[in-house]
Amino acid sequence: MRQGKIGSVEPLVSGAVARHASGRLTIATPGQGFTDFTGAVAEFVRGSGIRDGLVTLFCRHTSASLTIQENADPDVQTDLMTALDGFAPRGASSVHGAEESDALQSQPLYVHSAEGPDDMPAHIRAMLTDSSLSIPVIERRLALGAWQGIYLIEHRDRSHQREILLQIMGA
Repeated sequence: MRQGKIGSVEPLVSGAVARHASGRLTIATPGQGFTDFTGAVAEFVRGSGIRDGLVTLFCRHTSASLTIQENADPDVQTDLMTALDGFAPRGASSVHGAEESDALQSQPLYVHSAEGPDDMPAHIRAMLTDSSLSIPVIERRLALGAWQGIYLIEHRDRSHQREILLQIMGA
């Protein structure tokens, strides 16, 4: 296995955890897709009074998720949704009431369908992505890369109210 050269860790800050803050953010989604909420998290961090620490985000849903992704080119989001469609296709038939045919046998059959045909694919997509994120905070700023944004991914077809819990600890 080839490995690149690994440098030493550059110390940034150290000390006791002196403060913490928590909050709740509600995001109204328009249906499937990405919602950038980096600005809301940055505002929460600035208002916390914490200079250096760690902010944690938690999505309280099983059919939506969180990710850190490129925020420069929206084609990235399109391609990511296409990839998720390949892993967990929408509109696949349910086992309940399915008729035998060659067409149905080529599609996955989801047993769980009580909440609609988009629900089980949404659960699979949420399992493949994240329900929580942790982001370092340095000098009152999110330590994201130049092209990174924080997104809620709505995996259901219709709009929903999604709740994100935020907690920051630091000094």
